[in-house]
Amino acid sequence: MAEPLRDVATALIWLTRLPLRAVVPVPLARAVWAFPVVGLVVGMCGAAVLWAAQAVALPPLTAAFLALAAMAMVTGALHEDGLADYADGCGGTTRARALEIMRDARIGSYGVLALLLVVAIKASALSGLGIAALIGAAAVSRAGMAAGLRWLPPARADGLGRQAGRPDAGRVWLALGLGAALLLPCGFAPALAGIAACGVAQLMIARHALRRLGGQTGDVLGAMQQLGEAATILALSAAMGGGAA
Repeated sequence: MAEPLRDVATALIWLTRLPLRAVVPVPLARAVWAFPVVGLVVGMCGAAVLWAAQAVALPPLTAAFLALAAMAMVTGALHEDGLADYADGCGGTTRARALEIMRDARIGSYGVLALLLVVAIKASALSGLGIAALIGAAAVSRAGMAAGLRWLPPARADGLGRQAGRPDAGRVWLALGLGAALLLPCGFAPALAGIAACGVAQLMIARHALRRLGGQTGDVLGAMQQLGEAATILALSAAMGGGAA
């Protein structure tokens, strides 16, 4: 398999539940440039459901929820789980306690509330948009995860954040460029608004995680993706006046 395809396959293995067991993965740090490509694949799955729901004249909000559900199925709700765990960890009084809570398989009230609010925000904003916005937001938010792996130290001695390794800057910038490019079908000005909103949301999570936990974990990266995606969709909705794209 050509090296770029192996990179893409590796990113899909880590970030989705697609059946790619026959592929021999490369180190994840090498494959981070393909994170937006994963977003493209996941976004297209959601876009197909969104298009089908709109074609049979389902209410826009229902169509948006179905699209988000399809995307969660493709990823195994990996990033949603990270968001919930990170939100629960915010209730920890110390760094060690926060990390312990984040590893607990049970979900607490903070996690439930975070999931409900983020999914509701995404669905309500997406209901006035279209497939280009959904795909672009899925791609650019995953590019931010590559940046998190590069510029945040691992908070644990084990776990995804440590196993992934630290990618080189060139691959991260390629990921960011691809993510930005996949927003351009929404229009230049809306794309800029979406990139800015995603960046601000993810920087806020990164700064909080660095101060609170000492760096990143898989849950932190999942929270960055989910909040970045929500911020992107909100910005696109505002910039485009809720018009389909």
